[in-house]
Amino acid sequence: MTGDVASSSTGVEAGVSAVSAWTPELQFAIETAAAAGRVLMDRYERLERVRYKSATDVVTEADHLSEELIIRAIRERFPGDAILAEESGGQDGSGASTARRDGSADPGGRTWVIDPLDGTVNYANGLPVFCVAIGFVVDGRPMAGAVFDPTRGETFAAAWDGPPTLNGRPIHASTKDQLSDYVISLGLGGRAAISRARAIRKAIRVSRSMGSASLALAYVANGRFDAFIQETGLSAWDIAAPGLIAERAGAALTAFDGSTWYDQTRPTRTANVVAAPPAHQPRLRALATGRA
Repeated sequence: MTGDVASSSTGVEAGVSAVSAWTPELQFAIETAAAAGRVLMDRYERLERVRYKSATDVVTEADHLSEELIIRAIRERFPGDAILAEESGGQDGSGASTARRDGSADPGGRTWVIDPLDGTVNYANGLPVFCVAIGFVVDGRPMAGAVFDPTRGETFAAAWDGPPTLNGRPIHASTKDQLSDYVISLGLGGRAAISRARAIRKAIRVSRSMGSASLALAYVANGRFDAFIQETGLSAWDIAAPGLIAERAGAALTAFDGSTWYDQTRPTRTANVVAAPPAHQPRLRALATGRA
């Protein structure tokens, strides 16, 4: 592990379950996300370079520096593992590129799925809503993950066989009885998006859009958001870690068509997720797809 990562002190070590088969990977994800978060905060509101990837997406120097730190740490601690990262794509255990044209990745073996800065537009504009997300996936199934919000010093974390935590304390998804009380992270696109969004808003209290999908999905794990619905723009690195954390916290997650919420073979930016407590997830998925 790098010096940067080894010097991390997140205050959440006690929250890692000693009985989990994935304790080393989970602890590594927590510590490394915190180290990457410090890189982001060192440059927050004093960026030197911003590159525009598209009309709605940007890349900053902080994205690359954060990703480089994470990849370097993985290569030192788990040299045989594959990596799927937002900026540099896929790499096998030797560091050779495995990127496909559509951005999808082979689901086999051990893979670290990382977003070094989710919420880049927020970050570049000085809005304090962004995070680092590090997921650990085995044979296409998320097994451990951490989402670190450096502006609040908050780490959401979970292993597949352990409890979800926020800074080491157990958390649980929303227990609200009424869908009409729900506050939802909502992002729809495509055909009839306006009418579908209107139907959802009629059924809930209010919807919000944070500009950081990973953080919004992590918020489902402790009920800050009662549910998360996003139809477009998601990739494996946006959802691997926070989706696992929300699921372990008691939320039900699926894709819009009812299939598995995490599929590493999906092309970049084509994943979609409906995450909500089990009692209301089917209803919200029906509203989101226009089948209610």
